[in-house]
Amino acid sequence: MSFSSTLRQSVGAALVFSLAAACSQKADTPVDGPKGHEAYSVIIAGTNVGYMNVDRSGNDFTVDYDFKNNGRGPGFKESLTLDSDGVPVSWSIAGNTTFGNEVEETFALNSGKAVWSDATGNGKAEVSAPTLYINQFGSPYAAYIQANALLQDSDLTMPALPAGELRLTEMDSLTVTGDGGEKAVTTYALSGADLDPDYFILDNENKFFAYITPRFITIRKGYEAEEERLRNLAAEYGAARYEDIQSRYAHKYDKPVRIQNVRVFQPETLDMSDPVSVLIEGEKIAAIEAADASGDGEVVIDGAGGSLIPGLYDMHGHMGDDDALINVLAGITSVRDMGNEITVLEPLREKIESGVLAGPRISMSGFIEGKSETNNSTGELATTEQEAVDLVNMYADRGGYHQIKIYSSVKGEWVPAMAKAAHARGMRVAGHIPAFSTPDEMIEAGYDEITHINQVMLSWVLGPEDDTRTLARITGMAKFADLDLNSEKVQKTINLMVDNNIVADPTTVIHEFGLLGRNGETRAGMADYVDHMPVAVQRGSKVALLNVADEEEDAAYRAAFDKIIDTLTMMHERGIFLVPGTDLGGAFELHREVELFQRFGFTPAQALKRATYDMAEYLGFDDRGAIEPGKLADFFIVPGDPTADIKAIKSIALVSRGGTVYFPSEIYPEFGITPFTDVPEVSGNE
Repeated sequence: MSFSSTLRQSVGAALVFSLAAACSQKADTPVDGPKGHEAYSVIIAGTNVGYMNVDRSGNDFTVDYDFKNNGRGPGFKESLTLDSDGVPVSWSIAGNTTFGNEVEETFALNSGKAVWSDATGNGKAEVSAPTLYINQFGSPYAAYIQANALLQDSDLTMPALPAGELRLTEMDSLTVTGDGGEKAVTTYALSGADLDPDYFILDNENKFFAYITPRFITIRKGYEAEEERLRNLAAEYGAARYEDIQSRYAHKYDKPVRIQNVRVFQPETLDMSDPVSVLIEGEKIAAIEAADASGDGEVVIDGAGGSLIPGLYDMHGHMGDDDALINVLAGITSVRDMGNEITVLEPLREKIESGVLAGPRISMSGFIEGKSETNNSTGELATTEQEAVDLVNMYADRGGYHQIKIYSSVKGEWVPAMAKAAHARGMRVAGHIPAFSTPDEMIEAGYDEITHINQVMLSWVLGPEDDTRTLARITGMAKFADLDLNSEKVQKTINLMVDNNIVADPTTVIHEFGLLGRNGETRAGMADYVDHMPVAVQRGSKVALLNVADEEEDAAYRAAFDKIIDTLTMMHERGIFLVPGTDLGGAFELHREVELFQRFGFTPAQALKRATYDMAEYLGFDDRGAIEPGKLADFFIVPGDPTADIKAIKSIALVSRGGTVYFPSEIYPEFGITPFTDVPEVSGNE
């Protein structure tokens, strides 16, 4: 999924940064088991992409874990020792993250003193009871390690380091079939370290069998035929959790709802209204009246003089159940999905629209990738131009896809035919610049929008032989530092974009993360909210995306980000339309993306308009984007005034998504998040 693995949607930050562990059934065998070798396959969306090999001798384990998808992936070698209670007393992890950040993590527990070192720095603690270390990096085998200890604890709960506690829940028992015959297995969940639980499976001999997510699985060799079934099981667990949250916290009042005493953001005039009240009937805004207006039989919510803002758009999402609710709670009521499996996206959209799940309104993009050694496993793959065109028509026939998204392994020479087919079916064309092609060529071929600002800029600094399907599309950005934006090649591309009304989806926030993130430093995009987050998220906030070798490379990356800002400033000044998207799961990341728009010339009010009204207009929706009678009741309340300080959008008291009301402060504790505001006063809802 483009520049990141989307950190939570794909393999996830929980895997790349902080794969916390999980659980197991009660062990009848002692911890110091026999010597043995276990082999596992790593599979993403049905494609085998790597391996995990585990060797055990008594209480000592070594793990070799590696996978590559979309031309990149993590690789770790681990060595650890357990005590008689199954608790790790030493653990070393070395290797690299998905984008090449070097990892050197260690943990040791001796005589009640725990010490550790990871990307955030060094830590220590006094330990008086069995306590589990939550590894920041490493393989899914942590699931077995954590489970083996937890199941020896009477309440399946144990304190954790660096903070918090881990809690174990048994899910289901089932039978799997493979080369080793039928096996009885049990699925479990572990929560407490991150926003969402981790799901994994142990067999009836208390051995690790699989770690499962809806897209990613690490599964015992010989049982790969079960991977789709087990990934679907993970999807069911996630969906059930979010359906339960929706059933408990979605306020669907059977009366008109009046939000009193709020000031409404007016995007067309870029200001705030005088205090008013907003009346909701059903899904829509019925009236805007005096601040203290009231009517018989209404539910009244006190807006406390706060600002009422139209729902935000994340224009670069890759949606899953885990992203959907968190986005709504962040005021994001609409998302453009920029590429997903059909079997994930379409059922998710249906569940959201039916009210089973909380989530934003989703505009779908049809993801098309070319088959290669480094292709992305997301979406649909083509091996010929005709297959690519057929996929365009397939998406059009399914309905609901407003554009196609072209990815890096599509051959550039296929694009004119693909674009012609898409435009003939009323769909736009967006995407990466295919490897060995240039933005200029893709504009001429029929692109309407270019995804990621680095995809525009790389052809200005790389040669025709450079393969942008690899990490070169990331590490090559260091060359932006010396780029002359007035050069002929730069201006030629900019002129083509202006002349052809090409839109840019810069995903500035992920470039900030990649180029400015440094180990041990809380990254800028998370600084305003990270203290509210669970421990795994807090630790992840101090992990760089890329490896930074030395001071020279550090300076080059920092200068490269400045050059990105200069480029986007120039584009904005030239009238190139820029859309706010994250490719990082949206939610709090979109707040930072909107904030960054100020760096290239937007006022706070203009940035807010771009993320709301302008996006509704751009996608062709006349029923949202502003708070007016007749429009959908998609909006949120913040105590402050974001037209004066855009950071105000980060503290949200209420969200309405089509008249269904959510109070984030009621729901955030379900994710281990400390609330940002009080819950508004509500009356008349008896």
